[in-house]
Amino acid sequence: MKRMKRILLVFICSLCLTFVNAQDPHFSQFFASPLSLNPALTGRFDGSFRLAANYRNQWPTINNAFTTATASIDAPILMNRIPEFDTWGVGLIGLADQSGNKILRNNYVGVSTAYAKSLDENGFHQIAIGFQGVYANKRLDVSLADFEDELTSFGFTGVTSEVFNNDQVVVNYFDLNAGILYTGTTNGYNNFYIGFSMYHVNQPKESFLGGNYFVQQRITIHGGGYAPIDDNKTIHASIMHQRQAGASETILGGALSMNLNGEEEKPTAIYGGFWYRLNDAVIPYIGLEIQNFRFGFSYDVNTSSLQTASNSRGGTEMSLIYVYKPGDPLLKKNNCPKF
Repeated sequence: MKRMKRILLVFICSLCLTFVNAQDPHFSQFFASPLSLNPALTGRFDGSFRLAANYRNQWPTINNAFTTATASIDAPILMNRIPEFDTWGVGLIGLADQSGNKILRNNYVGVSTAYAKSLDENGFHQIAIGFQGVYANKRLDVSLADFEDELTSFGFTGVTSEVFNNDQVVVNYFDLNAGILYTGTTNGYNNFYIGFSMYHVNQPKESFLGGNYFVQQRITIHGGGYAPIDDNKTIHASIMHQRQAGASETILGGALSMNLNGEEEKPTAIYGGFWYRLNDAVIPYIGLEIQNFRFGFSYDVNTSSLQTASNSRGGTEMSLIYVYKPGDPLLKKNNCPKF
């Protein structure tokens, strides 16, 4: 079993070295990481500011193949200086991703801004355009890596013919992301939306060994909405499809929320549901909302051919969102996406 896990680690390390420019880190709870999903979501919430944090541990049985964490803060600004029902948001996001048991580290910090323009006099329909500038740092620690030629008929030799000038190989670059989002409501209590985003618009060069490799653009289309069933229950649904470097991912699903205290502004609510990543995993989800906090937990259960290696354990994911609502009666209600 240990030898099998190490062989799998060698395979993953080889992927890290060869296809490091292939795919971005991703979340099953994509709806809980708004600034990494679409820059146009910056400032799109009901409140004064929003804090969001996410953590994902993917394929833990394969020697911590991928772990990813993000944290972001965003807020609407100049609320009294722009037209009623318009919103201008600004935000910051940071991401830390580790692959191959910390052999490859990917870190970035980004600045986002988005402006949402009301399309009607009630603010029921809005369209937002957002941009995000990112400074990225990728670090490859070859001292922790095992290579294919170390695996011989005599077992692992610990000796490789690969030659590097330094144990730490570093790449830095500037990145540009953009997105557009439409949100609507029929009565102020329901919501529906559709968005489009493109990450790595400028396709920055990314190469550890002097080759001409460029970060491929990630194209994302996402949508969803929510609608109350009665005074205490609401149904939420969302879908996301993205494509990058020949790889694609589609996730769809939903959750039912139940308001336990009956309050609209600061509810105590529980959520339960599941999402499904096509041809890959079922993702059960539970959530708890207490006043301004919403905590979410999900677990990927592999249904693809990878389930043998992963023991059907695709990954654990946790999210935490805090929205500060000061109770200001002049605060604009945006009827924003929630999932």
